[in-house]
Amino acid sequence: MTQLPFRHRFIVFDLDGTLVDSQHTIVHCMGRAFSSDGLPAPTAQAVRGIIGLKLEVAIGTLLPEPDEERALKLAGRYREAFHERLGQPDHDEPLFEGTLECLSALDHPELFLGIVTGKNRRGLERVLAHHEIQHRFTTLRTADDGPSKPHPHVLQLAMADVGADPQDTVMIGDTTFDIQMARSAGCDAVGVDWGYHHRDELKAAGAGKVVDRFSDLRQALIDLSGV
Repeated sequence: MTQLPFRHRFIVFDLDGTLVDSQHTIVHCMGRAFSSDGLPAPTAQAVRGIIGLKLEVAIGTLLPEPDEERALKLAGRYREAFHERLGQPDHDEPLFEGTLECLSALDHPELFLGIVTGKNRRGLERVLAHHEIQHRFTTLRTADDGPSKPHPHVLQLAMADVGADPQDTVMIGDTTFDIQMARSAGCDAVGVDWGYHHRDELKAAGAGKVVDRFSDLRQALIDLSGV
């Protein structure tokens, strides 16, 4: 058995913007939800900025003023638009380039892989089943399990699932919410440059490394380990 060249034993991935490119679906459905309530559709840039948050929190952030009741109503409208979109022949949420190769390269008896996402469990399981990658992950934690990112609680639950300590754990994500969550939990964080937040934002949030492609992840983990 080949020894791992880095110290991390639990690698946690975000989903949207990290493994899966879902921005077009999210932007479309958010626009439909807002328009149905007489509000202007948020810009694509504004929507990309909140991807990763729990849906109700994301919508509340996009509203022109705080309104919890309206955010809950729009979340329901978003889900209706989303399920309608799923039935369209042009619906596509592809894996980012290199995702399958990365997951295969991390298939090692000493490694646990997990996902911590702002999606609900049903949505996460649908995406994983569609791409046939559900077997790659030991634990899945979602918006159903606790407060929205960047609160560390859901990541801490994932660590408890596999018996990992913070020093053994690294979070891989594309948003500042992922990075802040990891740092708050005492974990390392690696940002990815193909997602929805800029690399400078990821670095400022505390990412130890930001990678341009999945093939760079192994070296990033080695560098963080000081090996």
